[in-house]
Amino acid sequence: MVSNNSELFPTAFKFLVAGGFGVGKTTFVRSVSEIEPLTTEETLTIASIGTDDLAGVGEKTTTTVAMDFGRITFDPQNIVLFLFGTPGQERFWFMWDDLVNGALGAVVLADTRRLEDCFAAVEFFERRGIDFLVAVNHFDGGFHYEPEEVREALDIKPRVPIVACDARDRRSAASVLARLTKHVLVNRPL
Repeated sequence: MVSNNSELFPTAFKFLVAGGFGVGKTTFVRSVSEIEPLTTEETLTIASIGTDDLAGVGEKTTTTVAMDFGRITFDPQNIVLFLFGTPGQERFWFMWDDLVNGALGAVVLADTRRLEDCFAAVEFFERRGIDFLVAVNHFDGGFHYEPEEVREALDIKPRVPIVACDARDRRSAASVLARLTKHVLVNRPL
């Protein structure tokens, strides 16, 4: 009996999780990864004073300096997603150029208290033709906006999905990734 390769090997997607400093990228990867995620978090030190804007990030004490890595499998669909969280601070953005190689899509996490912090990620993926969606990560004390208000504020095309999420919640993060997978498959059928 000859077996179909799609039954043997899962379809793999490389996705990036991007956004501004302190928006929840590491939390997103940690909450959804089925493996112990690889993180490159380092403690914020006095060296970041004057370089990193800590306004609006609460009691954040660590930062990603290279990437986060996690994996999630959607068994019924035989799909494996490899997740690469990008560093949020501008001084580490050079890593994005390496991380984007082979990526089929991206989640741009947004915090409505600091929506302008995700402009760079939106522009990065638009310029490279990478399909992405915007996931509004809800924070306590954050403003609630309708998706079309977020779309207008970020000046993104109507075909770019905007979804709500809680990066701390596995089901919420998995739902965002399922939506991104669907978006990528519609725009780039395998």
